[in-house]
Amino acid sequence: MKLVKYLFEYILIIILFILFKLLGYRIASDLGCFLGKTFGPFFRSKEVIKDNLTKFDSRLTPEKLNYISEEMWGNYGRILSEYPYISSFRKGDLDKYVKIENIEILEEIKKGPPVIFVSAHFSNFELMAMVIEKAGINLSAIYRPLNNKLVNSIMEPIRRKHICKNQIKKGINGVRESLKFFKQGTSVAIMIDQRVSEGEKINFFDHPAFTTTIPAQFVKKFKCKIQPVHIERYNKINFRITFDEQIIFGGNEDIASISLKLNQWLENKIRKNPTQWIWTHDRWK
Repeated sequence: MKLVKYLFEYILIIILFILFKLLGYRIASDLGCFLGKTFGPFFRSKEVIKDNLTKFDSRLTPEKLNYISEEMWGNYGRILSEYPYISSFRKGDLDKYVKIENIEILEEIKKGPPVIFVSAHFSNFELMAMVIEKAGINLSAIYRPLNNKLVNSIMEPIRRKHICKNQIKKGINGVRESLKFFKQGTSVAIMIDQRVSEGEKINFFDHPAFTTTIPAQFVKKFKCKIQPVHIERYNKINFRITFDEQIIFGGNEDIASISLKLNQWLENKIRKNPTQWIWTHDRWK
């Protein structure tokens, strides 16, 4: 039964990608938004989203909960519609649609030792690693393969060819591989908002949540800098990528305190625009 479902999703993705490409970027994005808002709620538990948003802010009214959820699904749909245009972004359209704040930070990083880039699943999160690598920084990105291996066979080549060539699968082997890259002078990019069973329970919006400790481990081992990066969507099809001030930790801070500070950075970004973060993951499970 699962195989039939995965095959259906695979065929649907191929059809949608062809359609999105034929329509052009702007119309495809609007269609993706419509499809996301219309059909997205059928693919993920509404209760998980509601529970997550309640943990985020227990004061949210039902109307506000529905608004955030609906806008999130619209953003989800836009992301899907933008995958057929990833190669165009890489080849030349990046400057047309993406504004970069504090890009001079990347120039400084190129001159020094590797850093750990941290971010989360905001807006079209795929574009951040693309911008970093295109700026000339040696980069490896830790990612979680899709459960549907057929769909993953489409997405993974797109990521390797147009987003970041050094893709590292999440997990223990991935940690070893990222260490290898880092020691060779390659920076590492990681999404810190995914629930990881091998992590530690760290407060996230005042609720314990399994949190990756990989950035903290690198800080303790290499005394490296943490470079936060955030992306937000505006005017539907445009993006603003911001490289925040680097986070430098003292030698006395432990894994838990470093990870907590990174979660707090993440919380601040989510509060800024909760509609552009993905609320479908069971983050506090």
